[in-house]
Amino acid sequence: MSENQIALGDIVATHGVAGWLRLKLFNPQGRTIYTTREVNLARGETRLALAVDEAKPHKAVVLIKLRGVDDMDAAQELVGYRVSVRQDALAPLGGSEYYYQEVVGFEVRDAKGDRIGTITRIWPTQGGDLLVVAAPEKEHLIPAVREFVRQIDVVERTVTIEAPEGLLDL
Repeated sequence: MSENQIALGDIVATHGVAGWLRLKLFNPQGRTIYTTREVNLARGETRLALAVDEAKPHKAVVLIKLRGVDDMDAAQELVGYRVSVRQDALAPLGGSEYYYQEVVGFEVRDAKGDRIGTITRIWPTQGGDLLVVAAPEKEHLIPAVREFVRQIDVVERTVTIEAPEGLLDL
């Protein structure tokens, strides 16, 4: 995926016989998929750009209808693709909000101000998103939850965490 692309989620299944797809969003509260007119799909080396005809919430996923995908067979071919949009297609945010992709490269510090490492990526898991933090000796996986992530400073490009005892020893 190119640097100006922001991943929104993965196509996990088809829905019905008319070409609808089930999209599992990395950020279920995200609104971009409902307003964007075009998405980019990637799986391995294959890249596609398709127009979005419609997107609507459905249980724990989003149902998405892509132009030209008009039956179950065509939809089945797209299962497993990652869906992204151009960064300039993202909905504008409020002053204290940020997109996950923006924190990649931020320095992570503990509550005392000691440097832990640098965020190299966000790892979406079924149990919640993890900040993957590269430290000099090893890589840390830090749950991206309010209990651990105390402050994100977009201007200073830092994340302050309060890790429970033992988390950084794993």
